[in-house]
Amino acid sequence: MDSSRADLGFSSLSRSGFHTEFAAEEAARMGHAKQTARKRKLKRPKTVLRLLDLEHSKSAVLNSLGAVSSQESYGHAIDEFINWYCSEPRLSFSRTVVLRYRIYLEQRNLAPSTINVRLAAVRRLAYEASDNGLLSPELAAGIRRVKGVKRLGVRIGNWLTLEQSRTLLKNASSDSLRGKRDRAVLALLLGCGLRRAEVVELKMSDLQLREDHWVIADLIGKGKHIRTVPMRSGSRRQLMNGLERRKSLKAGSFAG
Repeated sequence: MDSSRADLGFSSLSRSGFHTEFAAEEAARMGHAKQTARKRKLKRPKTVLRLLDLEHSKSAVLNSLGAVSSQESYGHAIDEFINWYCSEPRLSFSRTVVLRYRIYLEQRNLAPSTINVRLAAVRRLAYEASDNGLLSPELAAGIRRVKGVKRLGVRIGNWLTLEQSRTLLKNASSDSLRGKRDRAVLALLLGCGLRRAEVVELKMSDLQLREDHWVIADLIGKGKHIRTVPMRSGSRRQLMNGLERRKSLKAGSFAG
């Protein structure tokens, strides 16, 4: 009798221990599952970006651009998109929304080149948002497939004639130091085809003699493109005239 009670008590104790162990394992399994689900929820990319997310992505875009002019152009384009995006009620940042934005730009009668620059900035914004884990890669890929506006015809462009260039150069006085500097800058702009930013960044060390010809060597221009520009004799003469009064020629800029 005592033996059977002991066996019964042992079996009850065993079943109780088994249930306790099973309950502990089940609780641990459920806790791990909840923790995994919570992590997945936190890591899941967003579809609707808040203003803070957009500003963070905008900073990433601007930091990836080297030229100041590109930063200003993209910054203005992204600001316009953010203002339009935030004015709409809870839009998801997707291909459909960007297509709506393109229609909005077309309705404003903007030039195709202007619209395409704005769309390029939005595509870059989506890429950086996806790269920072703020936007789904699928949505970013869809946005990058949004095509720009086709430009019909070819622009004839606008440039100075030879006579207009000569008149502009003559109007710069050669009597004062400032006038000679202005003539030297105009000679670089007209004779060498340099951009304003390239003239500002030009150094004396950039002028080099290559195969009996003066050139502006390894000029870093727009988009970090490197090129060598031949210097015409007239441009170099105006440049030397602008520098003749500067006794100490250090590695300073010509436009300074």
